[in-house]
Amino acid sequence: MKEYYFDKLLNINTGGSQNESHTSFHYFPYEPTQYSALEILFNEYELKSSDRVVDFGSGKGRLNFYIHYFYQASVAGIEMNETFYQIAIQNKTSYNKKKKDKIEFHCCLAEEYKIKPDDNRFYFFNPFSKEIFINVINKILRSVEQEARQIDLILYYPSDDYIYFLENNTSFELEKEIKLPDADCDPFERFLIYRYE
Repeated sequence: MKEYYFDKLLNINTGGSQNESHTSFHYFPYEPTQYSALEILFNEYELKSSDRVVDFGSGKGRLNFYIHYFYQASVAGIEMNETFYQIAIQNKTSYNKKKKDKIEFHCCLAEEYKIKPDDNRFYFFNPFSKEIFINVINKILRSVEQEARQIDLILYYPSDDYIYFLENNTSFELEKEIKLPDADCDPFERFLIYRYE
């Protein structure tokens, strides 16, 4: 129900999942974060209009439009799949806000995206393998060395490999855990917020 309601409110189309096969075992199929999960996340996690969120594996742009609409933050979607990227661009055209300059999409591999000095929030819904995750996190950390700032990683349905790497090989610290209603049945149904200061 919420899937239909929010897509209609935002005048976008972000439903469905990936039907086509992907060519690499490093990249995982598209599945958008449920709107009900996003509501829970942002009830417990503060996002400011001055933040710039990078969504790795942005698909059709659901997270990007939701954040822009409700929090007026800048958003960048990184998507390797040309078809989903084109749908995100179409969604940007139909999106019901007039000011769209704070929304951008890039069709590239995650490890090819150049981290910008104002990128300070990074969202991951298990879009790729541990090897690519490590590569991306190391790029983020190099960016912080050049331009000091607080960084948050938002992990949804976090893999054990991601968690192990962050807690044993980086200076990121767990800031918050947000459990979803199904967490008793599925312990992966949660958000983890890791912070680097």
